[in-house]
Amino acid sequence: MPGLVLLSAGGTGGHLFPAQALATVLVRRGWTIHLATDHRVDTYARDFPATATHIIPSGTFGKDPVSFARALASLWRGYLKARRVVASVKPAIAVGFGGYPTVPPILAAARSKVPTVIHDQNAVMGRANKFLASRVTAIATAFPTVRGAEMFVAKTVETGSPVRDSVIAVAGAPYPARGAEDPFNLLVFGGSQGARVMSDLVPPAIAALPEDVRRRLRVVQQCRPEDMERVGAAYREMGVVADLRPFFEDMPARIAAAHMVVSRSGASTVAELAVIGRPAIMVPLPHALDQDQKANAEILARAGGGWMIEQRDMTPARLAGELADLIAHPDRLAAAAVAARRMGKPDAAEKLADLVEAIAEGRPVKGDAAA
Repeated sequence: MPGLVLLSAGGTGGHLFPAQALATVLVRRGWTIHLATDHRVDTYARDFPATATHIIPSGTFGKDPVSFARALASLWRGYLKARRVVASVKPAIAVGFGGYPTVPPILAAARSKVPTVIHDQNAVMGRANKFLASRVTAIATAFPTVRGAEMFVAKTVETGSPVRDSVIAVAGAPYPARGAEDPFNLLVFGGSQGARVMSDLVPPAIAALPEDVRRRLRVVQQCRPEDMERVGAAYREMGVVADLRPFFEDMPARIAAAHMVVSRSGASTVAELAVIGRPAIMVPLPHALDQDQKANAEILARAGGGWMIEQRDMTPARLAGELADLIAHPDRLAAAAVAARRMGKPDAAEKLADLVEAIAEGRPVKGDAAA
C-alpha cells in the first residue's frame, strides 16, 4: 500500500544519514517521501530522496531559564507548523530519527492518529526519543539493548542502524593490503560537523612519530574551516602528505581506503566503520549528558573492532604511541577490521523499511522483524 511517509530528523549527518538510507529503500518500494528537519539540511542531505522538505522550528534546551524558555517557544511554533504539514500531506506513517527537530513532527503525527516509529541509532536513547517513546507506535533500535528504552521493550524492534547506499557500495572492499614500505592511509574525522580536538591532537601526535613512519603516512583529515590553515601548515612543516577538508562528500570511500581511522564515535560513524570493516581509535565526545558516544565505542571495542580512549586520557604522546604500535603490527589492524565487519548490519535499512511498512499497514510486530 505505498503512500506517503513523513521522515523527521535533526539536521546533522548523524540523524539525516540513516533517514536518507531508509528513504532510499522506501522510494525503491514505491513510497513517496517528505522530510521534516531544520535549516542544516542543505549541508548534510543534498541527495536526500524527498519530494518535499519542510523546515520545522525547534530548539535545544539550555541550562538557564531564558534559553529554556526560548527553546520551548520554538518547539511550540514547530509543533503548530508540523500540525499544518501533517494535515496537508496526510502521511500513512511518520518516522523520526532523533534530535529535537524530530519532536514537533512526530508529536503532531501521533496527536493526529498517524502511526509513528522512532529509530534510535545509539546505545543510549536520546532525550528527544525518550520524550517521544511513550507516544509512538513502535521503536526501532540499532543495538539489542539500549539504555533508557527498557520500559518500552514490548514495542521495541532491533533493526540495526541504516547506512547509505554509498556505504553499502564499498562494504565488500577488502582491507587494503600493504607492504612494509608501502604508504599507510590514516583517516581522521570528528563526525559530520567536525571536532576541534582532532586538529589539536593528531598533528602533534604525528610529529612525535619516527621519521621513517611519518614518511609513509598519507593523512586524510576533516578539519573545521577555522582550523584548516594551522593544521595544513603543521603537516607541511613535517613533510606529511595530507588532504584536508571541512567535509568529505565521499567519506564511505575514504573509510574503505583507510588502513586505520581516528574518529569520534557517533552512531553513524560506528555503523559505517562496522559495515565497511575498518579499525578505529575512537575518542568519544566527552561532555554528552547521556555518554552515548562512549557507549557506542565500547560496543565496537569489546567486539575487537577498535579501541576506545576517552578524551581526558588522550594526549598527543598517547596517540603517537598507539599509532606507532598499530602501524608496526598490521596483523592487529587486519584482525580488528574483520571483527568490526562482523558487527556490521548492511541490511538494516531493509529491516527498518519492513518494520515501517508493517506499522503503516497495521500488521503486528514481534521479535526482531515485521510479522
